Formats: sequence, C-alpha cells, structure tokens
Amino acid sequence: MIMTTHSTNTTEAATSDPDIDHLDRIAHLMDSAFRIPGTKLRVGIDSIVGLVPGAGDTLALLPALYIIATGYRMGAPKRVLGRMAVNTGIDTVVGAVPLLGDLFDAGFKSNRRNVALLKDHAMKKAATKNRAA
Repeated sequence: MIMTTHSTNTTEAATSDPDIDHLDRIAHLMDSAFRIPGTKLRVGIDSIVGLVPGAGDTLALLPALYIIATGYRMGAPKRVLGRMAVNTGIDTVVGAVPLLGDLFDAGFKSNRRNVALLKDHAMKKAATKNRAA
C-alpha cells in the first residue's frame, strides 16, 4: 500500500509507507548492518552467510525473493520487478563463486538496490497523484 497524502512532499509520502519501511529494514540487515572495523565498508547477513558454500547463498536468496514479492503485492510495474529480478539474479549467480562472489556481495548490495527501485516508483506514483489532486 502506497500512502497517498495531499502533501506536496512526495518523498515523505512515498517513504512513509509501512511496507517500504519494512523492506528497508530487511535490506539494511541483509546488506549493510555491520561495519568492518577500521574501514568504511558495511556488510550484512547476506555477505556473512554467503561464506557458507551452497546453503549460504540459498538462505540469502529468501529475503531477496520476499522483497520482490512484496513489490509485486504493492503493485510495482513489470519493468521495476524485472530490474529487481535482474539485481537478485546477478547477486545470486556471482555470489555463488567462492571468495570472488563474497567480495562482490559486499559491494553490490542487491537488496538495497531493489528497495531503492521501489522507493523511486512510489515517489513517482505519489508525485503523479499529487499533480492530479
């Protein structure tokens, strides 16, 4: 459900959606919850469980699929869902490569990218509704 207030602040209206807030928390946990000491690099559970061959990448895929499914339920267009699926596919395929995939996971952050796509869609949708009001 995308909140449609008559506020002129479309960013506020789009990002105050409880579904997007929930997905944002999941993406943060999966992609950037922990800072590596002595660096500015942040990693999440995805990067950590990805170190476990096979099972780790499969477990990390579940929250990513949940984010896509929630985007579908929220009414995101096929174009947005397709981009989200490509991000998740790249993360899954490259992430399966030992060591190189783990390094890639730490930088690519597909879950954060996917939530950003949903936020962008929600802001555009809210802006369109505000112009029509």
